[in-house]
Amino acid sequence: MMTSKETLRSLSQSAVMLPQEQMVMVEPRQKRLFFGIPKETSFQENRVALVPEAVSLLVQNGHEVVVETNAGKASNYSDNDYSEAGAQIAYTTEDVYKAGVIMKVAPPSMEEIDYLQPRQILISALQLTVQPKDFVKRLMDKKVTAIAWDYIQDEEGLYPVVSAMGEIAGNTSILIAAEYLSNTNQGQGAMFGGITGLPPTEVVIIGAGTVGGFAARTALGLGASVKVFDNSITKLRRLTRDLGGVRVYTSTIQPKILRKALQRTDVAIGAVRAPHGRTPSIVTEEMVGSMKSGSVIVDVSIDQGGCFETSQVTNHDNPVYVKYDVIHYCVPNIASRVSKTASKALSNIFAPILVTMGTEGGIENVLRKFGGVRNGIYLYNGTLTNRYLGETFNLPFSDLDLLMAAF
Repeated sequence: MMTSKETLRSLSQSAVMLPQEQMVMVEPRQKRLFFGIPKETSFQENRVALVPEAVSLLVQNGHEVVVETNAGKASNYSDNDYSEAGAQIAYTTEDVYKAGVIMKVAPPSMEEIDYLQPRQILISALQLTVQPKDFVKRLMDKKVTAIAWDYIQDEEGLYPVVSAMGEIAGNTSILIAAEYLSNTNQGQGAMFGGITGLPPTEVVIIGAGTVGGFAARTALGLGASVKVFDNSITKLRRLTRDLGGVRVYTSTIQPKILRKALQRTDVAIGAVRAPHGRTPSIVTEEMVGSMKSGSVIVDVSIDQGGCFETSQVTNHDNPVYVKYDVIHYCVPNIASRVSKTASKALSNIFAPILVTMGTEGGIENVLRKFGGVRNGIYLYNGTLTNRYLGETFNLPFSDLDLLMAAF
């Protein structure tokens, strides 16, 4: 007769011999997506939402991409570059808009909205200040889910696309100012920065955000004397820290002090960004009238209305005008001036989000897991979810979390 210890040993050996469940790793629910990249039709929009390298990444992850012919031409990418990356080339706009996810740089025009289909996903800029009043209503009627890339946030709560385009605009604004100080563009014939024995170029920057910070960095690198104005002490302190200990003149925006600085400056950069709506006019017409003859204003804030009272929208073909003997450069889309760099910057941000959209099984799971992407949603299946847009256009809006719970 077996003892209790022998009985337990026998039962253990029998259990080992029984078939066991195989441990299998649970894979994310992969979904094959179809991305469409139409050619930009907005005036002088030279950027493209995805460059060939990003298209190749999506294709390698099992997704399908269709690109409208010549979509990348203004950024020096050919149809052949895209086809070699694995994209299909479409020769009609309608074929591109058959894709499930439409990637654009500029907001869709009224004609492009007609191409949109119900339940489609649109990812583009919003640029509310330049949209007609029925823009949002037309998109609502199409029952699409729309994401504004200028409202997408990263893990730290920052706006990566806005920051990237701000870096480009800040750097480029100083190079533009240097051009218009020279004789080449009928400027006063001064070299930006100065040389030994001569006082440096004086630059006033209004706004200490990303644009202002990179404008300051570039101006200092060229040897200019820089003054930065902003009403946020926190931003001014951060700018000073980011410049690596280089001391620059900083001040809150006080009209008398700002007016005195503008009277002496050679270059003034408008780099103020309003969180919603129009940028306030900080520099009055009287202040501009007191500036030196031949000085240059580059109003980067013009896409939100401009922070100089004398600012008027210009374009890349006719970028400047002269008022009070001061050269004004007021082109809204400075990043399109360096479209290849800007397109690569956009792709670096979009590509990981789109790959994640596939691995997570679609946009709904991405919105549930990633608050930064969810922050960019302003339409969900045709329902307005952005309070500011609802109040601005007097349209009904709903809470996104409640809508997602219902689907």
